[in-house]
Amino acid sequence: MDSLIAIAARALAAGDVLGALNHIALRDDAPALALRGIAMARLGYLVRAKALLRSAAQAFGAKDAMARARCVVAEAEIALVSRDLGWPAKALDAARATLAALGDEANAAHAGHLQARRLLLIGRLADAEHALAGLDPTRLPPASRAAHALVVAGLAVRRLHTKTARAALADAEHAAGRAGIPALAAEVERSSSVLDAPSARLVSQGEQQTLLLQDVEALLASDTFVVDACRYAVRHWGTTVSLASRPVLFTLARALAEAWPADVPRDALVARAFRAKQADESYRARLRVEMGRLRTLLRPLAAVNATARGFVLEPRHAGHVAVLAPPMDGEHGEVLALLFDGESWSSSALALALGASQRTVQRALETLAAAGKVQCLGQGRSRRWMSTPAITGFTTTLLLPMAITAG
Repeated sequence: MDSLIAIAARALAAGDVLGALNHIALRDDAPALALRGIAMARLGYLVRAKALLRSAAQAFGAKDAMARARCVVAEAEIALVSRDLGWPAKALDAARATLAALGDEANAAHAGHLQARRLLLIGRLADAEHALAGLDPTRLPPASRAAHALVVAGLAVRRLHTKTARAALADAEHAAGRAGIPALAAEVERSSSVLDAPSARLVSQGEQQTLLLQDVEALLASDTFVVDACRYAVRHWGTTVSLASRPVLFTLARALAEAWPADVPRDALVARAFRAKQADESYRARLRVEMGRLRTLLRPLAAVNATARGFVLEPRHAGHVAVLAPPMDGEHGEVLALLFDGESWSSSALALALGASQRTVQRALETLAAAGKVQCLGQGRSRRWMSTPAITGFTTTLLLPMAITAG
């Protein structure tokens, strides 16, 4: 490595992007292209950064496998930041294996962190944990330690282990301080704010209460019978009945829980579940069928009994019933949840993260845009979506895929 490349690399590592570019801006050899690509990414010019890194990988050639692998890892990081979740994960796997085999422990670990962060975004928590397996953070440089701790914290938050999350974020803050990279310190600060922002609402007997993440953890560990409107499930004492694929049944369960201990009139249930203005005999018959299905699914946890005017929920072993609702009302909260990270997303990336069709996501984005909750940048395939600046002030962690998971 010549002296200018070495100086530029040290400047980039220290966060001095412009200083690095001053040394390599006019060069087009492979190392300079790679460093320029990383610098462009730090400045936010992601398309240009990807092009430079690909050119660098080609220029290095097959003889310099380590340098090529580093370029792949850098491109994968840009893909993650730009929410290109369809970027080929196998390429990153191969680059990680190459770096590990050639003794570049720090960059192999960085590749592992990128793998874990992508898997975390799309809700594959067990796979994200597997990606971290074998990485010893004590042997990594401070920046990599901070990245490792951030992934650990993200997993803990998604599993509602708030003590673990706080400890990991404290480690991340310490490591980021030692690394001396302002952008990394800012990321740690943003991640830490999740634990101190409203995360959900508790709705019970006509009253509402805002909950922090630790409050949600305590609620689900209590003996309260919870109808979870964040993950479309019913929960009690570690038992979960998912109604995510049964929206009508979930709507009925939520209506019964909100009215508990009172019953709910049949006309009100028909209007809420079927959006019918009048409950004629056909709708009443359909209501009986759906209530029968709900009764069967909830039998381990509660009874759903008919009354003179409607139906009532009667938990078997709980003294209290509550609804765990998102921080704010409205449709398409799961889309907003992903956009609240402040990054710009394509509709295809949102569809991948949510396990939904791209057309479904596009319709949701159009609805949210009409309501002034999201905004788009660009046209055609380059269009990206972000939340509007006005929609801030809380975390929507519970709305993300696999946000509440056992274990």
